[in-house]
Amino acid sequence: MQNRIIENDQLYLREFTSKDFEDLCLILQDEETMYAYEAAFTEEKVNNWLSWNLKSYQEHGFGLWAIIDQKSKDFIGQCGIVYSDVEDESLLEIGYLVNKRYWNQGYASSASQLCIAYAKDELKAEKICSIIRETNLSSRKVAEKNGMTIIKQFDKDYSGLPVRHFVYSIDLIK
Repeated sequence: MQNRIIENDQLYLREFTSKDFEDLCLILQDEETMYAYEAAFTEEKVNNWLSWNLKSYQEHGFGLWAIIDQKSKDFIGQCGIVYSDVEDESLLEIGYLVNKRYWNQGYASSASQLCIAYAKDELKAEKICSIIRETNLSSRKVAEKNGMTIIKQFDKDYSGLPVRHFVYSIDLIK
């Protein structure tokens, strides 16, 4: 069994392996789930996504992790910590995507709360962010539930079109 990074009663987070490819495809190739990215991924993009995360584990010691249900052991989605560039700043970010079969069951909130704790306790980070598309109301609710507030707005280029995003943040040192 893959090592658990962090866990609670509902779920645990673990590093991806190549065996997660099909489960990732169910999420990353789903149009409805991927609307915030403007398009579902091809198999090549899913492979690149998986490789990017494996590389992040090597370079940073963290990345996006698999969300696994404690009881059923089902692959729920992904949540983790990555570096994201926003304008001229590199931000420590919590990102999450959940298989739509598991939407509205608290997995994104629960997993992202674990990531906040990990960033504070393990990484000794001063703050952590989530970068969320303006129209992604579900993800915005997760960020707000986790105590994050909007600190910045910016437009991200999607095939030549500006798409408004919010940077939510929470201070970890109090």
